[in-house]
Amino acid sequence: MQSLHPTTSAPPTALPFSQERSVVGGIERVVVSPRVKRHKTPILFAHGMWHGAWCWRPWQELFALWGWESVAFSLPGHGESPMQRPIRWCTLGYYTDFLVKEIERFEHKPVVVGHSLGTALTQRYLKDHGDDLPAVVMLAPWLSRSMIGLVGRYFGIDLPGALATVLTLTAAPCVRSAQSAARIFLGRESTCTPEELHAGLCAESMLLPLQHNPPFWTPPKDVQSPMLWISAEEDALIPEQASRESAQEFGAEYLVAPDAGHDLMMAPDHALTAAFINDWLLQKLGEPMPQIAVA
Repeated sequence: MQSLHPTTSAPPTALPFSQERSVVGGIERVVVSPRVKRHKTPILFAHGMWHGAWCWRPWQELFALWGWESVAFSLPGHGESPMQRPIRWCTLGYYTDFLVKEIERFEHKPVVVGHSLGTALTQRYLKDHGDDLPAVVMLAPWLSRSMIGLVGRYFGIDLPGALATVLTLTAAPCVRSAQSAARIFLGRESTCTPEELHAGLCAESMLLPLQHNPPFWTPPKDVQSPMLWISAEEDALIPEQASRESAQEFGAEYLVAPDAGHDLMMAPDHALTAAFINDWLLQKLGEPMPQIAVA
């Protein structure tokens, strides 16, 4: 049968990057390496609550096209990482230890790109372990001083889920269905369906947002690591103005991702957000813009 779309172009024999997934020491890691590496500094992706390394795949591929090698890891009990303690007893300190270990695996300190919970862990790294990162990118970040307002807003979004969370001492009821997950994470439009998103989510500890409040938490002072803070315009949980004020407290450069829900990596214009980050990193790290040969 003749093809409806005849072409003389041969299909590509290989992608311009390679991908390797492993689970070693109880931690899943996805390494995406460009075939032409243009930057000596690697990128470490840290996911948010209920998520795993899988949520970074589109961005890992994009950054590989720009010459960056990256690693995305899954916290215990997330993605393909097996559970190492009951989820309900997982704390911010417990998860931060895993971020510290991932950073220490690199020969050169990586750029850390965190999303949501990943930004809370990064804030703790900067305060307690070392303000020594080449650059930090915060996506839909946890606020600088308190997340108690998030808990209150969630009660307004999904009262049955909030009550079930209190009764079960886990945050699993928050994502009990595709629709409940979409209300929290997705904007009006998205690159994935609620069902696709929900399939990758897992149970989570309800202790995490409760710990990110006084007297348990105060933010680091005078952060020296270059920081880019990106809020999601349609974030159901974190108000843009409060996020802007937190960025100012950290001395971070600030950007709002338009038409994006909390999972701004899945927004329609997510590639433009990633491109902005790429350009910002090139400026902050002092690395030359890659030269693209034109045939």
